[in-house]
Amino acid sequence: RRVLFRSCALALVITVNGIAAPVFAELPNLDPLRFAGEIVAFQEWDSKNYVPEGAILFVGSSSIRMWPTAAAFPGAELVNRGFGGAEFPDIFYYYERVITRYAPRKILLYVGDNDVGRGKSADAVFADYLTLVEWVKRDLPETELHFISIKPSKVRWSYWPVMDAVNQRVAAHAASDPVLGYIDLAT
Repeated sequence: RRVLFRSCALALVITVNGIAAPVFAELPNLDPLRFAGEIVAFQEWDSKNYVPEGAILFVGSSSIRMWPTAAAFPGAELVNRGFGGAEFPDIFYYYERVITRYAPRKILLYVGDNDVGRGKSADAVFADYLTLVEWVKRDLPETELHFISIKPSKVRWSYWPVMDAVNQRVAAHAASDPVLGYIDLAT
């Protein structure tokens, strides 16, 4: 199952508290094939190395890719699948290749920074988060999903109010569900 996100406004339907609501993408999505080389490299590495099932999966943008997770969490079974400047639509496009194939017990997710930096609203980014939560709960019902807060940066300081709004909404939503978590690195 692959979902191809075209460069057009997409009408999505999400369910929040049992209510279906349409959500419209505000921006055209970037071509997810810009990461094809990185995804193929993951597959090649996996074919030659032991990949633990039930590990902790780090997934998201370059903040995950560049984080030396193995050094930061010595002895932990983990998989790092951070790629480039990933946005939520990229995570959706490569969902089976960077999330479900690993059957992780925990997912630590860092995404949203690039979405906001490209001009997405807090509403749109939060709606994408809810979509990913729904997919993970459907496909990996025992897996915990922890959102790592969008971090402030000098380069994107003008976007901080939107990023902070995303963080606050995710934190409030995660607090109501025992398989969701929010890791606050922003304060």
